[in-house]
Amino acid sequence: MNRVAFLFTQAPHGSSAGREGLDAVLATGALSEDIALFFIGDGVLQLQRDQHPEQILARNYIATFGVLGLYDIDQCFICRESLVTRGQSLTAKRVLEAEVLDAKTLHQKLASYHRIIRF
Repeated sequence: MNRVAFLFTQAPHGSSAGREGLDAVLATGALSEDIALFFIGDGVLQLQRDQHPEQILARNYIATFGVLGLYDIDQCFICRESLVTRGQSLTAKRVLEAEVLDAKTLHQKLASYHRIIRF
């Protein structure tokens, strides 16, 4: 069976990439058992709590990350360097539990997947 990685690289609410990526994860989760989510660059902001997208007239899809457990999607990784660069805490509570990895380890883990879909 193919191992599928979803790579989130864009900030939430500035485009539809995050929402579309999450929709793709949920659709794939119904068909595949080995899925992981990776958050790098501005994608680390997808998991930030207390977002208020309604203030910019955007849809709040972030809470949907909470249903990933129902699809047995529990492999989530976030880039340490990306967090630090954006002034984010390494230990902050996020909308989804994610293992913080250094960039090298994250890229090695990502390379072990057969398919990588980037959003």
